[in-house]
Amino acid sequence: MKAILFPLALLLGACSPPVASMPQSEAPAVITERMPGGPPPARGEQLLRDVMLSRQNAARRAVDAPPLVWNEALVASARSYARELAVSGRFEHARQSGVPQGENLWIGTRGAFSYREMVDAWIAERADYVPGPVPQNSRNGKPVGHYTQMIWRSTRAVGCAVAANRQNEVLVCRYSPAGNVVGRRPDMG
Repeated sequence: MKAILFPLALLLGACSPPVASMPQSEAPAVITERMPGGPPPARGEQLLRDVMLSRQNAARRAVDAPPLVWNEALVASARSYARELAVSGRFEHARQSGVPQGENLWIGTRGAFSYREMVDAWIAERADYVPGPVPQNSRNGKPVGHYTQMIWRSTRAVGCAVAANRQNEVLVCRYSPAGNVVGRRPDMG
């Protein structure tokens, strides 16, 4: 059995020129889920918060970026959109108006992945990251947008939520202020 992980990270909302969002032409990566038979991964809002903050802040510490704080307004926004994606079966970035938010999305087979495995898929993009401005910060054009949103120096807050349908789980993380601004470096914000 397989699960699909979609590498997508994007600046959402209206921005004044010449700021633009990173293009999203990245193809999904197929990863094999672990064999059934073990207990399902633990779930719960507190565990989600703990894992998302600890793993993303570890990635930020590695590049000397200040830690993210958990933001309940971002959680509510992420929860609403995760539910919308799960119910509709669509998998695409939200179209938002107002204050720009960064957004990372993940989808995989329901009950097959722990929260840590979900966020670590984004962190693994670090292997293809090279310091430089977006979008010239990727080795061979490989996706790094999830990773760069997580380590974006000026980003201060995150909120994440998971929703499921019969087949898949969807993880949505929202970030403020948004990262992945074309022409800017993650370490400069």
